Amino acid sequence: MASLDSVLHDVAGTPGVTAAALLDGVTGLTYAEHGAEGATSAAQDAQATAHLATTHLNQAGSVGALESIVVTTAGQHHVTTVVERQGGDPLLLFALVDRDRTNITWVLRDLAERTGRLLV
Repeated sequence: MASLDSVLHDVAGTPGVTAAALLDGVTGLTYAEHGAEGATSAAQDAQATAHLATTHLNQAGSVGALESIVVTTAGQHHVTTVVERQGGDPLLLFALVDRDRTNITWVLRDLAERTGRLLV
């Protein structure tokens, strides 16, 4: 496994990504962060959103695990990707993305490729 700082620096190299954070999927504890100020509070909000989404999807009968959540505002995308790991709680990779500098489809694809480096 690559170091968390190295992976987040790599994620921040994705076009349009201005910040990235890696959190514990259950507790919301931030393990590492990179980029713009204020990303940590947004990432912790993303953890709460992922928890709510999972709970409500399961109650609605959804089958399968949550993969990602994209919240879009006028200027940004807040992208949360679930990274499953063996023997532990899932991780959440959060990225703050400038809408004017990228295409969300490419960001999702790029983040999915990079999450393999986070598997532990």
